[in-house]
Amino acid sequence: MRRRSTVEPAVLYRVALVPGWVTSLAVIAPFLAGVSIPSALQYAPLVVSAVLLGLPHGAVDHLAVARTRGERPDWRAIVRVFALYGVVGGAYAVAWFLAPAAAFVLFIAVTWFHWGQGDLYALLALADADHLRSLPQRIGTVLVRGGLPMLVPLLAFPEWYRRVATDLVSLFAPDAVAALGWAFRADVRTALAVAYGALVMVTLAVGFARADARQPWLLDAGETLGLLAYFALVPPVLAIGVYFCLWHSLRHVARLLLVDDDATAALENRDPTAALAGFARDAAPLTVASIALLGGLYFLVPNPPGSVPEWVALYLVFIAVVTLPHVVVVSIMDREQGVWT
Repeated sequence: MRRRSTVEPAVLYRVALVPGWVTSLAVIAPFLAGVSIPSALQYAPLVVSAVLLGLPHGAVDHLAVARTRGERPDWRAIVRVFALYGVVGGAYAVAWFLAPAAAFVLFIAVTWFHWGQGDLYALLALADADHLRSLPQRIGTVLVRGGLPMLVPLLAFPEWYRRVATDLVSLFAPDAVAALGWAFRADVRTALAVAYGALVMVTLAVGFARADARQPWLLDAGETLGLLAYFALVPPVLAIGVYFCLWHSLRHVARLLLVDDDATAALENRDPTAALAGFARDAAPLTVASIALLGGLYFLVPNPPGSVPEWVALYLVFIAVVTLPHVVVVSIMDREQGVWT
């Protein structure tokens, strides 16, 4: 799989990759210098993500599949995606009310896969990663990349992780948090660290052995090790909030631009601003609708939020609900674009 050759690589790098690199370095710098950031302020990126890239990056799903197939989205294609969200997202929403601890574990697992899935596409389509040749390598890369934001914070900041899990589950059943206690045991975290570290080393080593060109492998290794340090040093709420907006979401937006003829034309003319403006117009209606649904969720949960962390927890539950059907849409895009072949 290759990116569209008519769009210059430098343009794609500026849109999809450079912002994530720069902001990650900017965020990690204070913590390397021993500077602390107030806990309340660390929630700001997740709050902002409701309108800046985070929530909007999935608000074009109703157009994405048809465009990926080279078709103009018609009402049938749009209705199918809406039905997918209603059935899959609705069932998952019910699961949060019935079994919140299990729903939280599923949220972590789905996000682990999805964020790894997003980075795999970026490596193949934007960085021409020829070293990821086999299916096992691509699966390994998904596990490694998704584990950076989902597992490393558990290993480095278990109490922060427990706090966030408690905030989410307590919206529905405070007593259910006890079912997650096993994940925070020292022996479990040690075993996970050893297994994950081995997976990182093997995946990168096999990629190095199979690489024809060194630059894509160096980018892969540099991003992997850089994010490993980032998530090990930056507290999870802040680290994930910034990553969600300016790493994962922005890379997916770039993917959407490359299947939109008008946006691609703008990128070919070195005008990413026009391409992003078109995305913003496409995403605006369902972003607004999603925020309204989030407000409705407030009235449904048994224990409505009162503090900023609890409001962010409610937002994360909503993100979880819409992520599951979003993963189905992105997986269809993967199939159409040959990500796994």
